Parts: sequence; structure tokens; C-alpha cells
Amino acid sequence: MESKPNFWQRIGLQDWFLTNEATEKLTPTQALTPDTIYNYIVEKFKESIGELSFAGRIVFYHEFIVSFNADDYKEFNENKQGIIGLIVQETVKKFYDILREYRAAGKRVEPSGSKWVFRIVSHPDYARGDKGFIGKLLPDNNQKEENLRVTFIPRQTGIAQTFDVNPEVLKGFTYYSEGYFEIPYEDNLTYDEKSIAKAEQSVLARLETIIPNPMFAGKKVEYLMKKEEITVSGSEETREEDDIFKIPSDWLNVPHLKIRFSQADNKFYVASFGEVTTLNEVLVTRSEPNAPVWVELPVNSRMLLNGIVGLNLFKS
Repeated sequence: MESKPNFWQRIGLQDWFLTNEATEKLTPTQALTPDTIYNYIVEKFKESIGELSFAGRIVFYHEFIVSFNADDYKEFNENKQGIIGLIVQETVKKFYDILREYRAAGKRVEPSGSKWVFRIVSHPDYARGDKGFIGKLLPDNNQKEENLRVTFIPRQTGIAQTFDVNPEVLKGFTYYSEGYFEIPYEDNLTYDEKSIAKAEQSVLARLETIIPNPMFAGKKVEYLMKKEEITVSGSEETREEDDIFKIPSDWLNVPHLKIRFSQADNKFYVASFGEVTTLNEVLVTRSEPNAPVWVELPVNSRMLLNGIVGLNLFKS
């Protein structure tokens, strides 16, 4: 049976980074610490300013995808619950410190997006000690991405290398619900902890779907659940309210699902009105929109709608 090429082989870096461990002396693996992640993101933010700015305008990344080996991530997070959120807060504070210096020097500091987005991810082909970074200008935009600028620090050398790679090769990354953070951009370049706390409380969950449509190839469509009850519907949906997650697919019923969050027991529930809905590979009984039958919807669940469209729910 032909072996499947790993991540490094698919992007053409196998010979550069993952050399023969029997003959090459490896750089000792450094433990993953909060300071490591903080300094790494700040360094990449500064690099983005140097690479993207022009004509007196300061341009910088708004989305930061930081990737590690799965075991490194687990080991780091196991006994440090909540530490990643604190790192993100301090990182954004540092971003504003840096941007204020540019503005004081007469540079034009204008954002390309309205928020900061952080995603902590892992990849099964990363070795212990490997770190990766992907930066984007506009978080969650629907523009076509020809290539992504990706930086890797392999364990063999400890030296960062940056390459342009096709987004298709990054499908193997694992995204953690507890590693997703979204913070509004403050144009006065001051971190407002009260507004951040309010924004965090207003998001109950994150829904993520992959659509079998060439237009969305390799892309995930996300929806932030901010109300205690929302409707998931298909492309023929005509309503535009913010409690409706309209998935651009003709394969879904209108409406297809209702999802609600119960404050009383701190749980999510789902009712299905579509032809076929499975929840974690178990068929959900179909009901009518005016008489929904609610089924518990565990966090990190995977749903399949009409056997075509996948939908995942993550706790925000």
C-alpha cells in the first residue's frame, strides 16, 4: 500500500526540515511556555508591519494562527486552563503599544479589519518542538486566497523559514474551540478590558461548516451564536435577522435546524426540521418548526445535514 505523504512533503519542505534523525544532530526541544507563545506572536506582528507597510501607512495582520505539535499543545494546556486567553490579552496590549509608537511618529495607522482573531491549532505531522505561524490581513473574509504566507520553525535548526503555500495543504490542522479568540479592534489603540469582557460574554458558541461547493473549496464558513436561540437555514432563506445562520447551500431545508442555549442547565439543544440530520452519527428525529423536539447538543458536536453539509458546534 502506497504511504500517504506527510504535511512537510506536501509543501515541499521534507528535505529542508525533517532530515534523517539518525545522522543529523537535532536542536534540543524547548518547552512550550506562555512567554514562548507571547514573544512568538509579537515577533510575527512586528514582521508583518515591516513586510506590509508602505507610503507612510502601517499595515499589519489581524488574524493569527499559531500551530504546534498536538502533544506539545496538550501538555501545555493541560495544567494551564485559561492561560491562552491571558496571553491573547497581553499580546493585544503589546500590539497597541507598538501601533501607538508609529502613530506618534506621524505614521498612518488604519486597520484592515474590525477585530483581532487568534486561533491556536495543532497538526499531526508537526514534531515535538515545531512551531508554525500563519498571518492574515482580514479575519473571516470571503475573498479568494491564492496563497498563504506561512512561517515554520523546525526542531532541527530552530531557525524560522517563511514560504507561500496553497491553502489546500493546510486542511489537516486541528482547530480547538478553547483556542479561538475574537477581540474588537479599538481605533484609539487602547485595550478596553470592559468592552472585551462584554464581547466575550455575548458569544455563546461558534458554528463552523464546510460546504461542498467549488466556490467555498478549502474554506470554512463560521457563525458566532450571540442569541440563546438561532435558526440554521439554507440558501433559499429570505430572512436576514442576525439570529439566522444562512448557509449558502441549496442542499439544506428552510429552515433546517433550531439551536438553543439553556441558561438553567448550561447546555445546548437542537431541533431538526430538515429531511435528514445526524448528530455525532446518530439520527435526530425530525419535528415541525411550530412544535420542535429538542435533543441535547454536546459541545464539540459534529452534525451532518441531509448527508451533505457538515456543521460543528464549539463553545466560544
